[in-house]
Amino acid sequence: MTTKRNFVVDGKSLDVSIWELRAVEGKKRTTFNARWRVAGGQFSATFKTRALANGFRADLTSAIRRGEAFDVSTGRPDSMAPPPEPEWSWFQLACTYAEMKWADAAPKSRAGIAETLAAATVALVPASTNRPDTAVLRGTMYHWATNPARRRRDPPAQFADAARWLEKNALPVSRLADATVLRAVLETFGRKLDGTAAAASTYRRKRAVFHNLLEYAVEIDLLPVNPLTKLSKTSRRTPAAIDPTVLIDHHRAEALLDALASQDASGRRLVAFFGCIYYAALRPSEAVALRQTALLLPDRDGDWGELHLSGSAPASGRAWTDSGQRRESRQLKHRAMGDVRRVPCHPRLVELLRAHLNEFGTTFDGRLFRGARGGPLSEGVYGRAWALARQAALTEAEAASSMAARPYDLRHACVTGWLNATGDAAQVAAWAGHSVNVLLRVYIRCVAGRDELAKQRIAEALKR
Repeated sequence: MTTKRNFVVDGKSLDVSIWELRAVEGKKRTTFNARWRVAGGQFSATFKTRALANGFRADLTSAIRRGEAFDVSTGRPDSMAPPPEPEWSWFQLACTYAEMKWADAAPKSRAGIAETLAAATVALVPASTNRPDTAVLRGTMYHWATNPARRRRDPPAQFADAARWLEKNALPVSRLADATVLRAVLETFGRKLDGTAAAASTYRRKRAVFHNLLEYAVEIDLLPVNPLTKLSKTSRRTPAAIDPTVLIDHHRAEALLDALASQDASGRRLVAFFGCIYYAALRPSEAVALRQTALLLPDRDGDWGELHLSGSAPASGRAWTDSGQRRESRQLKHRAMGDVRRVPCHPRLVELLRAHLNEFGTTFDGRLFRGARGGPLSEGVYGRAWALARQAALTEAEAASSMAARPYDLRHACVTGWLNATGDAAQVAAWAGHSVNVLLRVYIRCVAGRDELAKQRIAEALKR
């Protein structure tokens, strides 16, 4: 046994002892252990042959004779330390993070993560002369690198060169601790592709994804702390509430439904679809997923019914779904799987639903609304029908304005109508699938007449 003694200095020590080899008989073969001690800590290494073990032991002995200090954590002298692992690059971290998030993320969330990482990449590669075009870099990240299913295959031809360049040239993860680098990333989040300012909600969404990625880098020991937490936040304020000019009154809403009914069969199929959005505040993705089993229709005309909503079918593109379809069945937004939202069904909507069932029936699995060939209803189909209805039912000036420009604006009109009619924010929030806080923040500018009622109540209270 060879021994040299000294105190531990900077994690290194000369107090080293080496023992004789030990043969370990296993079920299939005998292996050989080289064993040694450094400053009281015991270490060992296993080898398949005695010759390999003897060679390793001889290297340890030679290091002691040269007076090398041994690392007390690894048990090795510097001359025998394993080569350091190469530092992770931004490209490697982005791909790993996207794959980690994939399984539990909704298709739209997957696409949102890819969009964020593609934007960040523009700021996290050097501005060299051979740098690929910015659009190609974004496309490589969005369409290939951050999509685990596609990344298992070689990149498409148009992205192959950029993919190889990114693997070699993306900045190391350690550079993310630089405030200047972080500011450059955040600047890309605040701009659209054409260079104009992005919406504050878009900036906040991308910043949140980037923050989560940095937390993951800390979790896997690539960064000591999340550097974004030390960066002062840049205020990007835009009105969170919806614009009242998109709202439509009841007369015009009915005129739009009549315009749809006067179209060909493809338009008539959608009257009840848009009726569900206007009269029951369904999100379009919820109306697409609506099944006959969710309808509780009354026996008599003029009575109210009820809708029991339990699912949604948001569109996100085939690349982001597990099924390979553009739409994927999901739970209700912000709800757990299996949760049900009960929504009142206005007598007029009862009438529209009955007429739809009588004329068009349902698909084999009970869906009310579908495409011309029976598949899931696409945004393109109902978007074109809506555009034609607006041209037919509205004046030229109204059709050119933002009034009911999107089908989703019918939902806004419905929720606003419920709030103005009832004043019960908690009940309306439950029907609409919002929290009360979000409901009031989004629709506060559209509530009419409540200020006068509040003034009257204050005056009566003061009189008493």
